[in-house]
Amino acid sequence: MSDLFELLKKKDVGAIGIGAMIVFIALILVAGVAASVLIQTSNTVQLQAMQTGQDTMKEVSGGIAVFDIEGMVNKTTRILNMTYLAITVRPRPGSGDVDLNNTYILMSDGTKKVLLRYGYDISGLFVTKTGPTTANIFSWLSAANWRSVNNEKFGIAVMQDYDTSMTRYSPVMNRGDKAILFIRCDSSSNGTFGREIPVRTQVFGQIVPERGSPGGIMFTTPMSYSEIIYDLQ
Repeated sequence: MSDLFELLKKKDVGAIGIGAMIVFIALILVAGVAASVLIQTSNTVQLQAMQTGQDTMKEVSGGIAVFDIEGMVNKTTRILNMTYLAITVRPRPGSGDVDLNNTYILMSDGTKKVLLRYGYDISGLFVTKTGPTTANIFSWLSAANWRSVNNEKFGIAVMQDYDTSMTRYSPVMNRGDKAILFIRCDSSSNGTFGREIPVRTQVFGQIVPERGSPGGIMFTTPMSYSEIIYDLQ
């Protein structure tokens, strides 16, 4: 009888050992699957974090900067008000390429807000004036081409472009490039604000590139127009 008891006891012990081994193997498999999921997730998160960091650096360090804003009074009208604006822009330090074809101007004079894009479909709205020049920058566009600048489109004049990266259909600014954006404001139906800019008027807005920080526009017109051309910003 004791021999039979010992035999049954040994069988139970063997069964318990096999069950424990099965549980142990199952735990290892579960742990392996969990570890692979965690590793894959951590790699995905790491890649996403690196991409987000790179995009953030481009957004912070890149973009477009407003270098200068000039305004010209329309001396042909009886009541002198500011009609033409010339905004000089350049890429920010550390910025990548800035495509002016994918850049828009958001601007307001306090009574009307407008959204302007580059009019690449009109050949006269792209001019190149690189190198030293003494000519009035507002004369770079002819009278006919100025009429093509309206409440939807702005013109471009290439001021500095050593590698000729700026063309009519692909005006891409890179390091060292400068361009002038032309805006016309008059009382016609297609003028930017539907009126010329009066004295003591605050104009504000942004030049927003496809990627990077926008360039700020903020100036107030003089108390009176005694001259023709004014440095506004």
